[in-house]
Amino acid sequence: MVTSMEDQPKRNRPIHLQSVERGNQPVIQFITVCTNKRKPILGNSEAHHLLVEIWQTSRDWQVGKYVLMPDHLHLFCSPKVYPIESLAGWITHWKRVASKNWPKRSEKPVWQTGFWDTQLRPGQSYMAKWKYMLENPIRAELVRREDNWEFSGTLNDLPWLE
Repeated sequence: MVTSMEDQPKRNRPIHLQSVERGNQPVIQFITVCTNKRKPILGNSEAHHLLVEIWQTSRDWQVGKYVLMPDHLHLFCSPKVYPIESLAGWITHWKRVASKNWPKRSEKPVWQTGFWDTQLRPGQSYMAKWKYMLENPIRAELVRREDNWEFSGTLNDLPWLE
């Protein structure tokens, strides 16, 4: 018997597929992580500095372009080692380290459980996703121009074949 999508149970958490190597195409993941109860605690210098420091010391994954919004963040990441280490394990690790070192105890717990991830696939536009990320602060009316948002940047060049 065939059932419709409406008959399927709804998923409360995203499914995380294993990162897949595809010939000469680089493995790049697009990640979204939210704060607990969407608290606006990320769009500041202390949080920005802490997260960048943690990401820069990662052994398994490297962060490319990223944007911190007050209540969530977007980033591109790529594996540093092969075989590819668990993306979920890496995100759990840096969320745990950030929580342990969070500058304001009153803001804990810091992170929402889980995260959203999408591996870029051939034909998808890396630059279009980056433009979407950069325009987030404008859409949220935090700044008028994308270059005025100081909580974004690039830690590593993650080349993508368009």
